Amino acid sequence: MAIGVIVAIVIIALFVGACVAAWFGFDVDNIVLGVVCTILAIALAISFFIVPFSFRTIDAGEVAVVKHLGKIQDVKTAGTHYDLWVTNKYVKYDAKVQNLESVTAAYSADAQPMDIQMTIQYQIITDKVVDIATQYGSLDVLQSRIESIAIEKTKSVLSAHKAMDIIANRALISPEVENAIMEAVGEEYFVNIVTVVLTNIDFSDAFELAVEEKMIAEQAKLKADYDNETKVAKAQAEAEAKLKEAEAEIEIAKARAEALMIEANAEAEANRILDESLTDKIIDKILADTWNGELPKVTGEGSYILPQDVIG
Repeated sequence: MAIGVIVAIVIIALFVGACVAAWFGFDVDNIVLGVVCTILAIALAISFFIVPFSFRTIDAGEVAVVKHLGKIQDVKTAGTHYDLWVTNKYVKYDAKVQNLESVTAAYSADAQPMDIQMTIQYQIITDKVVDIATQYGSLDVLQSRIESIAIEKTKSVLSAHKAMDIIANRALISPEVENAIMEAVGEEYFVNIVTVVLTNIDFSDAFELAVEEKMIAEQAKLKADYDNETKVAKAQAEAEAKLKEAEAEIEIAKARAEALMIEANAEAEANRILDESLTDKIIDKILADTWNGELPKVTGEGSYILPQDVIG
């Protein structure tokens, strides 16, 4: 475009100069100079409407189909090109990644209605731009076709899942939708699907309220189950502690009983050994060793026992 402006300025300057020269030629009766400059001025005037507008600039990320009198003649890529605009028309196509925002209604497998919002990113295959121009004319028509196919495939995928599964597994369903659209929209439509994202899935207010109430009920049940499990665990822990305490007391009692038994057995064994070792001589010896030299205070035998002082 800048080149066209510069050329236009140059043509205007030459046109003005030719007009001045023609006026000067006729003014000094130089008919040849006046006629030549007049013809030049007319030629410059005509070129002003042809030459500057014949410079075409294709920006980076664009591709243009050149039509000569309505017939596709060539394809131009980024750069500045010169073609007479009177006979050649440039139809530009954006070759960058395109964002297509789509909204549609759909139904789940259990007949729950939902509103779907999704973003489809696609990019035309530049080598197929002539086919796009031939079959669709413009990107708007092609995009409309892509959107129709995407909506159809999205509805098909979602209709195979129940509403609760869609809510719980949205991260898994979005790639499933993407794969379905990629398979349906391929080179047949001269584009590459870059990505498909389900940006929003909106169910009816009644269904969302029911889901919310269900989740609240499930959370309450989980809390009750947790509280019960906590109480049971606490009771079991207390019972186990008491059982261990009782077992410890039993072990202590057993130990004490065993100690007493050992002590009794030892004492009995000692007595047995003592009984076996006591002879008459040993007894007499013990009595003799322990006698203090005093006679008994009483004497007698049988039924009559008298104090010793009475006898004396």
